[in-house]
Amino acid sequence: MSRWVPTKKEKYGVAIYNYDARGEEELSLQIGDTVHILETYEDWYRGHRLRRKSKKGIFPACYIHLKEATVEGSGQKETVIPTELPLVQEVTTTLREWATIWRDLYVVSYNREMFNSVRDMIYDLIEWRSQILSGTLPQDELTELKQRVTSKIDYGNKYLDLDLVVRDKDGNILDPELTSTISLFRAHEAASKQIEDRIQEEKKQNIDLTRQAKFASTPAFALFVTLKNVVCKIGEDAEVLMSLYDPVESKFISENYLVKWSSSGLVKDIDQLHNLRAVFTDLGSEDLKREKISFVCQIVRVGRMELRDNNTKKLTSGLRRPFGVAALDDAIRHKQLNISRFSPRVAGENDFLQTVINKVITAKEVNHKGLWVTLKLLPGDIHQIRKDFPHLVDRSTAVARKMGFPEIIMPGDVRNDIYVTLVQGDFDKGSKTTPKNVEVTMSVYDEDGKKLENVIFPGAGDEGINEYKSVIYYQVKQPRWFETIKVAIPIEDVNRSHLRFTFRHRSSQDSKDKSEKIFALSFVKLMRYDGTTLRDGEHDLIVYKVSKMEDSSLYLNLPATKLELEEKGYSTTGKSTQNLGNCTISKDSFQISTLVCSTKLTQNVDLLGLLKWRSNTSLLQQNLRQLMKVEGGEVVKFLQDTLDALFNIMMENSDSDTFDTLVFDALVFIIGLIADRKFQHFNPVLETYIRKHFSATLAYMKLTKVLKNYVDNAEKLTEQLLKAMKALEYIFKFIVRSRVLFNQLYENKGEADFVESLRNLFTSFNDMMNSNSENTGMVKVDCREILLPLMTDQLKFHLEKREELKACCQLLSDILEVLYRKDVGPTQWHVQIIMEKLLRTVNRTVISMGRDSPHIVSLSFQIALILVVGRITVFILKTFSVLQDFLMETFIMFKDLIGKNVYPSDWVIMNMMQNKVFLRAINQYAAVLNKKFLDQTNFELQLWNNYFHLAVAFLTQESLQLENFSSDKRVKIFHKYQDMRRQIGFEIRDMWYNLGPHKIKFIPEMVGPILEMTLVPEIELRKATIPIFFDMMQCEFHFTCSFQRFENEIITKLDHEVEGGRGDEQYKVLFQKILLEHCRKHKYLAKTGENFVTLVNKENRMSCTVNVLVRWYLYKLCDLHKECDNYTEAAYTLLLHAKLLKWSDEQCAAHLTQRDGYQATTQGQLKDQLYQQIINYFDKGSFKRKNVDVFYATEAYHCIPLQRKQAQFYENIVKVIRPKPDYFAVGYYGMGFPSFLRNKMFIYRGKEYERREDFEARLLTQFPNAEKMKTTTPPSEDTKCSSGQYIQCFTVKPILDLPAKFQNKPVSEQIVSFYTVNEVHKFQYSRPVRKGEKDPDNEFANMWIERTTYTTAYKLPGILRWFEVKSEISPLENAIETMQLTNEKISSMVQRHLADPNLPINPLSMLLNGIVDPAVMGGFTNYEKAFFNDKYMQEHPEDLEKIEKLKDLIAWQIPHLAEGVRIHGEKVTEALRPFHDRLEACFKQLREKVEKQYGAKTLVRFLVPLQEVLQMLLLGTTCHLSPPLQI
Repeated sequence: MSRWVPTKKEKYGVAIYNYDARGEEELSLQIGDTVHILETYEDWYRGHRLRRKSKKGIFPACYIHLKEATVEGSGQKETVIPTELPLVQEVTTTLREWATIWRDLYVVSYNREMFNSVRDMIYDLIEWRSQILSGTLPQDELTELKQRVTSKIDYGNKYLDLDLVVRDKDGNILDPELTSTISLFRAHEAASKQIEDRIQEEKKQNIDLTRQAKFASTPAFALFVTLKNVVCKIGEDAEVLMSLYDPVESKFISENYLVKWSSSGLVKDIDQLHNLRAVFTDLGSEDLKREKISFVCQIVRVGRMELRDNNTKKLTSGLRRPFGVAALDDAIRHKQLNISRFSPRVAGENDFLQTVINKVITAKEVNHKGLWVTLKLLPGDIHQIRKDFPHLVDRSTAVARKMGFPEIIMPGDVRNDIYVTLVQGDFDKGSKTTPKNVEVTMSVYDEDGKKLENVIFPGAGDEGINEYKSVIYYQVKQPRWFETIKVAIPIEDVNRSHLRFTFRHRSSQDSKDKSEKIFALSFVKLMRYDGTTLRDGEHDLIVYKVSKMEDSSLYLNLPATKLELEEKGYSTTGKSTQNLGNCTISKDSFQISTLVCSTKLTQNVDLLGLLKWRSNTSLLQQNLRQLMKVEGGEVVKFLQDTLDALFNIMMENSDSDTFDTLVFDALVFIIGLIADRKFQHFNPVLETYIRKHFSATLAYMKLTKVLKNYVDNAEKLTEQLLKAMKALEYIFKFIVRSRVLFNQLYENKGEADFVESLRNLFTSFNDMMNSNSENTGMVKVDCREILLPLMTDQLKFHLEKREELKACCQLLSDILEVLYRKDVGPTQWHVQIIMEKLLRTVNRTVISMGRDSPHIVSLSFQIALILVVGRITVFILKTFSVLQDFLMETFIMFKDLIGKNVYPSDWVIMNMMQNKVFLRAINQYAAVLNKKFLDQTNFELQLWNNYFHLAVAFLTQESLQLENFSSDKRVKIFHKYQDMRRQIGFEIRDMWYNLGPHKIKFIPEMVGPILEMTLVPEIELRKATIPIFFDMMQCEFHFTCSFQRFENEIITKLDHEVEGGRGDEQYKVLFQKILLEHCRKHKYLAKTGENFVTLVNKENRMSCTVNVLVRWYLYKLCDLHKECDNYTEAAYTLLLHAKLLKWSDEQCAAHLTQRDGYQATTQGQLKDQLYQQIINYFDKGSFKRKNVDVFYATEAYHCIPLQRKQAQFYENIVKVIRPKPDYFAVGYYGMGFPSFLRNKMFIYRGKEYERREDFEARLLTQFPNAEKMKTTTPPSEDTKCSSGQYIQCFTVKPILDLPAKFQNKPVSEQIVSFYTVNEVHKFQYSRPVRKGEKDPDNEFANMWIERTTYTTAYKLPGILRWFEVKSEISPLENAIETMQLTNEKISSMVQRHLADPNLPINPLSMLLNGIVDPAVMGGFTNYEKAFFNDKYMQEHPEDLEKIEKLKDLIAWQIPHLAEGVRIHGEKVTEALRPFHDRLEACFKQLREKVEKQYGAKTLVRFLVPLQEVLQMLLLGTTCHLSPPLQI
């Protein structure tokens, strides 16, 4: 016979189909369930789900997909661990957790937006998981995919309010057991920030963020531009030059982006069609601060001199002539790719483009013709943009750089651009009758007269050219060009190059133009005589007349600018021509401006001398000193070259220390420069240089030597040392990097010497800072032992003064991080130093800091770390002399930290780590309390009290309440940390029992905290701690022979806790069972204890609470009511207490008889006196009917005087007209109200004859700042959340609720009238609402009533008020209610006329006529049309029963009307007889119709004499009725 066989390989699998068990031996599965397979038999497996190991069963093998797993243990302890990648396991676990939430979003609380978001995230994870499992991805793609997966998981967990997952740099989940606490904390911080950043990215930018906020996180940004079309008729070829322009400073701030446009209306290079893209880069924060940046487009026509010239003669072509300008205001506001349209303004013949630009920007002209572009602001430099936005910016995209340096110049960024701007000129017309049409041609030549080719760039997007020709202004004597061209010359050619400018008159006729020659020339050298580059700014060039001057050797030795001419002693003010040798200076003038943007060419002589130090080593010391006088902006531009020069000087003079100090000072100067706020964005540049470009392998020796010399001679070199200390961080980085490079090159050669030099350096530091101690010389000890005492002293000093808290937190974290490591040697002594010097200081600092202090997290974190690495008990017992103060401070601080929720709730690992540390510390402190502060001499009540409150606060904190977590989270926490509540609870129990005779000092104060602990839903904890209550009872009984204080306190606290939702059936059973068991075993507490336990069970909890609380507070409430003349409410208040007393001779508690007017010793006497007082209050409050109920409650109602008083009550009920108070619903909306009123509604009972307006005025007097709402519709969420006060008030109608003894019986109208406004707890407010289109033929068809019903907790008049939800009434229900009210109204009117024949007839006449005559009311015919038809019945089959009820009400109205018509006929006067006859005729027709359709009804009328009504009231029973009369 076959049998089940244990599996060997098939151990783990996943269900791929759902399987429903068909018997107890089978196991139900759902898709995705993971199973542990134990045995196999044929086609079946036996095992259990991994999520529920206790339930084992069999299931089909074909339903399972087997997966590889590692098996650990055997037999009952066998476990399987999937061998999937850790990330795949995490994705699987995450998907299961999210799927549960996703289902609940649909089933429980349908949130469509969130449901769809979770669905999309789940689909993404499923797809990515499949890709990872496929094993086909290359390594780089797999790494990128893992990053996306972890990012999505972290974002989704945050979105769903799940726990934060912390990871290492590879994306793997950190194991807290293998990670230092510092690293764990910083990982949490980094993860939180990363997720928050991701959330901000996910959110749609619905608000227009400011430019500064948008790009605050990046030092550079760029403007991406796409030219879509040029929609304007130019007529010839054109150049479209686009650039960024500052209209405030009237200058261009970027290169041009040049697009050549053809006369046909398309881009000239057809390959660029639909790909005209450019990016304006290198913009920075300073540019964001500009008032505005305009995007300017200049259109230059290339062709004839004038467009209107005809073709009769051959015209000159290829002339650059101004056409127009277009400008887009505030270009960098564009955060998205939106098409912008702006129109060019056509320039006149004499309009300079610069002037037109300013006019266009000022006029802000816009129409639908012109240029179409898209713009988008992108963060980052060009390299980052190409990486982040490859769909926008690729290698074909033109790059137009800023005319100036970016804010950060990274090492390796080489640039050598010279921007030349043709500013203006002044040219004499010479022999011509009109001013010349001057064209300027710029080219670049070397000193040999050779033209440099392709070094001139008119704009990005165009290739380099040999010469540049300016725009021609027609017959203008003083042209103003403002054309900027970039010159990019190889660095090695700059010193030999110069710019040449030639001037030529251009004619519109081709024949004349050919004869025109160059009439003048200007030049300027790019390198000055001292080796520096041409200065930035304007240059007034000398214009030389041309006389065979094309040969550069003829003019290069001449002055190029008028400034140079003055320096040589020549005058520049004369209007006549001057001769310099063979050259003649023209009277014409020409100005240019230049801007050098080069990382290789400097305009500073001192910096140049350092960069070229090899050319003249004799000036090296002077150059090093002069470096520290160079302007900072110039230095940072050449940061890499400058640092290279300094370290080259140091290395090439390694055998000598001549330059070491100077180089060190220069290095300190540069580091200090970058530390300045102005240049702090260059920090990454310096870091990059050290990491990638620094190569001085021996620098560490010289840097260490110079630094040690400064420290040793601190008194002499104070200023130099101070600067060096500020730069210490980077000096050490250079030292470390240099040594690392040396080790790589020489394989750790000289390691001992390096370590020795560091020790000597740190010893020098220690000696310098500890100047009071004797100089013991060089002690060869570990650096940590030298530095740690010094650092702890400094930390203590600053913490005590509350200075530099952020820096102190960081430093202490770094120290503890090192001490946590396992590879740093023994650390016990070092930890002891920290605990001795800092623990108490940190405690006090945390206690003194506010709850919202940004450093509270860090400092509390330090405490946790100190406690982690320290041995608290030993330290406490041996170190502190004032142990009590320390423990007191620590308990206060711990409790404060627990209450502050130092870490966010989703930092589960950090919270549990802190709790684990706190638990350990609290337990060790408990041992100290038992040892030091328990005996009679040293017992400290406050210290023990603080301990108990701390322990209970720890136990009840939110992060330890496992039952509030999901099952998965609960299992994880319990598996790793157990249930800490049970551990601390047992410790609290033991500490309580250790108190011995001191326990009485904690009763009743400790009842509340212990109760909180016992209410925690952990059964073992409850069993262990509930007996403490009996111990308290026993202790108090031992000292006072009762446990009254304990009883009052626990009843009060228990009621408060249970009302707040605490407690459950298990707690009730355990509480009762445990206390009863203990009480019954006690000799003296058996009976009283059992009574107490019975009293506080759930059924008697309310009366128990009232016994304790009402006795103390009801009398105060009664007095307040009397002060306001609310005698009815005062009577109800006393009635609550009177009902608790018994009609017995049981002694009355003393505190209940200590009020004026009460002379009672027994409960019966006090109850009688209370009832007498209550009757008086009801009498004053005109509440006679309640007096009768109270009267019957007394035992003295047989007395003759009281019987007379009782009779008077009933007579007043029937005969005296009593005012009917109105009831008002009052809503208090807005955050400005106190919490007990805020956004709540109450029902108020108005005073006698008080109108709503008077009530509102009285109400608004109490809240003078409140605003009265003008509508009765429910307030919006904006109103509820606003900071103001809004009061809504309207009258509500009380709903009659007759007592059972009066229901279904003929009752006097006076009694019904009483119950209409008294002893009510339901109130209605109704208003008509139309739904759908109005029916002109039947107004009832779409008439609805919106009715809100408010229910109070107690009947009014009373002392509590409440409200409930609204409900809508359909048209049919409205019709039924209307018929019911009408029938009741007819019946009431008939009863009144039967009881009093003298009543006037007019009200009855109006009522009957309004119902019987269809011309007045339309009768109920409209109901029949609306509801009694087949269409309505088919559409509303659920209303058939209500339709029958309406028909029945219509039928019952006829006998009521018949009685009314009969009475009307008896009482009608002769004058009204015709009216009555018509009334009878109409009623006869109505009766025939109704009885035919709905049947005839017979009304039974009872005649009830008045004396029988009084008898019924007196006896409270049904009176004897007269025989019925048939109508």
